[in-house]
Amino acid sequence: MIAPEYIQTMARYNAWQNRNLYGAADELDEAARKQDRGAFFGSIHNTLSHILWGDTLWMSRFDGWTPPDAPIGDSGGSITDWDALKTARVEADARFINWGERVQPEELQGDLAWYSGALKRDMVKPRAICIMQIFNHQTHHRGQVHAMLTAAGATPHDTDLPFME
Repeated sequence: MIAPEYIQTMARYNAWQNRNLYGAADELDEAARKQDRGAFFGSIHNTLSHILWGDTLWMSRFDGWTPPDAPIGDSGGSITDWDALKTARVEADARFINWGERVQPEELQGDLAWYSGALKRDMVKPRAICIMQIFNHQTHHRGQVHAMLTAAGATPHDTDLPFME
């Protein structure tokens, strides 16, 4: 269903878009980044924190990352310091790219079994679908951040995959 090249492309896209959005968010002061803007996780900062939380949780299942301590409801506030969040994001993006370079086709086959804290039940789904969910989740919430940044007067760049640098 998917190949390592998909992961490599999406990991590069993820890092490119995170540089884009974090750079635009740097144009704002802390109060503007933390202002509740009506998104699911409230603010720009909290939504970016949630994305990293989700990445860390999923990658604990695929590449042995340490899972986050916070439950999903607290994921938006799991990293409250802006500089710490930026540093953690850059580190996670490098780890995604590294994983994409190492992942083997057979690791993308079969099912993944895990306990979902959000749904409070055991889950079994195809590994490929779960990997696609990592990148879909990032894109979904980055779209929210892009809209909040634009509304706040920041200027994020293109987000279209064919324009990736």
